[in-house]
Amino acid sequence: MSDAPKKPVRATTDTGAPVPSHEISQSVGPNGPLLLQDFHFLEHMAHFNRERVPERNVHAKGSGAFGYLEVTGDVSQYTKAALFQPGTKTDMLARFSTVAGEMGSPDTVRDPRGFALKFYTSEGNYDLVGNNTPVFFIRDTMKFPHFIRSQKRQPDSGLQDFEMRWDFWTLSPESAHQVTYLMGDRGIPKTFRHMHGFGSHTYLWVNEAGERFWVKYHFKTNQGIQNLTGPEADALAGTDPDAHRRDLFDSIKAGDFPSWTVAVQLIPYEEGLSYRYNIFDVTKVVSQQDYPLIEVGTMVLDRNPENHFAQIEQAAFEPSALVPGIGFSPDKMLQGRIFAYADTHRHRIGPNYHQLPVNAPQVEVASYNQDGAMRYGYRTNHPPYFPNSKGGPEVADDPWADTTFDVSGDIVREKQPLSADDDDFGQARILLTEVMDADERSRLVETVAGTLAGVTPEVRDRVYDYWRAIDKETGDRIAAAS
Repeated sequence: MSDAPKKPVRATTDTGAPVPSHEISQSVGPNGPLLLQDFHFLEHMAHFNRERVPERNVHAKGSGAFGYLEVTGDVSQYTKAALFQPGTKTDMLARFSTVAGEMGSPDTVRDPRGFALKFYTSEGNYDLVGNNTPVFFIRDTMKFPHFIRSQKRQPDSGLQDFEMRWDFWTLSPESAHQVTYLMGDRGIPKTFRHMHGFGSHTYLWVNEAGERFWVKYHFKTNQGIQNLTGPEADALAGTDPDAHRRDLFDSIKAGDFPSWTVAVQLIPYEEGLSYRYNIFDVTKVVSQQDYPLIEVGTMVLDRNPENHFAQIEQAAFEPSALVPGIGFSPDKMLQGRIFAYADTHRHRIGPNYHQLPVNAPQVEVASYNQDGAMRYGYRTNHPPYFPNSKGGPEVADDPWADTTFDVSGDIVREKQPLSADDDDFGQARILLTEVMDADERSRLVETVAGTLAGVTPEVRDRVYDYWRAIDKETGDRIAAAS
């Protein structure tokens, strides 16, 4: 038998054509928006969105409640969005979730928590789909299906293991910041009530004068941050796998309504383009010393669902649900999610998911979309096409005409450029060595070392190097402890 290395197999699309990239989407310049013509990304993501039926492919296990956002501050100089005007009170729905687990998985696994919000505003629904961490594992949506598969189950045994996770993370250095969060004390919140939330991505706000500002959302828990240790989480997983769901439901039922202080970081448009970190890279944070938090108001959850399936499981959140005064940014993860979330709902729930009561806006809908499975809302007083001479819905103007950002450059498939000050490990190092204290670092070392028992030597060595790139002392300690 020959010991010659096997020739690598060339990756192809499902039609047999060569794959242009597994990691990088096509964009206008390395920091620009993604292109609809990137056929491989669209097929790659559309197929991923249909991998599992009927539960969510990601964030399958979740809990939620209804409440309201009350604006007590004044940010009207930054955005014309109705829900953020002084004194406004807006009904809303929140759904919290784990990322990688299935419907029956324990609530207390070490995993980021989804923090999805739906605001039923006077201008239509506004969805903000974030996490309990301000950053994420990857910066390009092309890589997202691969990331999620690495967190799921082995195809042969059907078992989860850390071999896949560490294999992916160590080959994806941009994951370092999020992995440091995950392996630290905040990797397992005590409850959904005791964690912060973040919009994670950078968005765009525009005011009545047409001035633009980059915005990052923060939701600070008023219950205080509390977390579980690994042993505490493991014990709860065996005795009460629905501990977080139970806590949220029982707290609201008892009248102990959880709340969050809502704040934003606002960055003038031009300043954001030259900031020392790439503000459109979701693996990075914007320093609060440079752009302090501005308080907006309070989010309160005060009403439990009456039917979990109808109101929580069928709730559909999507970054594409915008209202005037709010826009997107060239964040490549956000750009891909604009397509992926709504496409997933069309597959999982059906093309008329917006007509379900939990998803329906509290304003009149006058759309030319028609028919499709499970459609029960319809209009009879206008033709199903435009233009027409029968008086159907018309567009007066484009309310998002000024909610745009400038782009230029060649059509490329390039990684976003990094610099010595804006690398993959710098902010993870700050989190580890300047934010965490000595006891927190020791617990992180113990946590990481505990995940490496079944990991192959090759991947384990990469784990040590990965952590040494963040902080050499920590990497050496993990190597010594595992």
